[in-house]
Amino acid sequence: MTSTLPAPAATGEKAARRPRHPYLTALATARGRTGLALVGLVVLAGLLAPLLAGHPPTDQSGLTLAPLGTPGHPLGTDDLGRDLLSRLLYGIRADLGIIAAAVPLGAALGCLLALAAAAHPAADTAVQRLFDLILAFPGLILALAVTAALGPGRLPVVLVIALAEIPVFGRLLRTGILAQRGREYVTAARVGGSSGRRILTRHVLPNAADPLVVQIAVSLTVAVFLEGAMSFLGVGVRPPEPTLGAVLSQSMPHLAQAPHFAAGPLVTVTALVLGLSLVAEALNREIRR
Repeated sequence: MTSTLPAPAATGEKAARRPRHPYLTALATARGRTGLALVGLVVLAGLLAPLLAGHPPTDQSGLTLAPLGTPGHPLGTDDLGRDLLSRLLYGIRADLGIIAAAVPLGAALGCLLALAAAAHPAADTAVQRLFDLILAFPGLILALAVTAALGPGRLPVVLVIALAEIPVFGRLLRTGILAQRGREYVTAARVGGSSGRRILTRHVLPNAADPLVVQIAVSLTVAVFLEGAMSFLGVGVRPPEPTLGAVLSQSMPHLAQAPHFAAGPLVTVTALVLGLSLVAEALNREIRR
């Protein structure tokens, strides 16, 4: 009598795997990988600024507007003899710190106001009028108003960006909540005896959160431009602290004589904005499937 053993698994058969999270799937696409690579390079340059910079960003030397490849100054120097590589790296570091604080702050405040609006019709009306009031001021006008009240510096820049993002995230979450409230699964949970808070936290919010993730990537892009515009106009971070917008602003009078002066911040802003845009597009495409 011969015994029969279970046949071994066929070659190439794969073990069952848990489905990959949509965000990971999006970031694994060509757009997502390219965007992450560009953003990662810029972030890494900012984080390693103390190690990569050969000079303090505010130190002046006798070389003014030195060209590319000058010994000790690979990217040259500015009109005051400061090393452009150091100012670029520390400018990246300053910009990343500002947008990393401002966008989450604006998102959190906007989402809290949206949740308050979802609780009661009277609160909804008040919150919508507040959003209208903020949106009535263009970004740069809002920047000038805040800077006039607080003076230039990092805090006003963070507050301006956060204020500009509050109605964006607030209205996006409010729209998502209203859209999810009419779904069948919410009705079923309500009939099953779930409380309004449980329905909101366990059912509605998780399904309304996907657009917020995409918006974070978009808002980071907007924040880069807004910080750069404020620094360019001289109402941002106080000099001589470098930011990408400040370095670009200082290069304008010398473009004909030293075009390399503006190249560093322009390339960096382009790479950062392009990377964030690719990440946002990859996430948006996956979520819309």
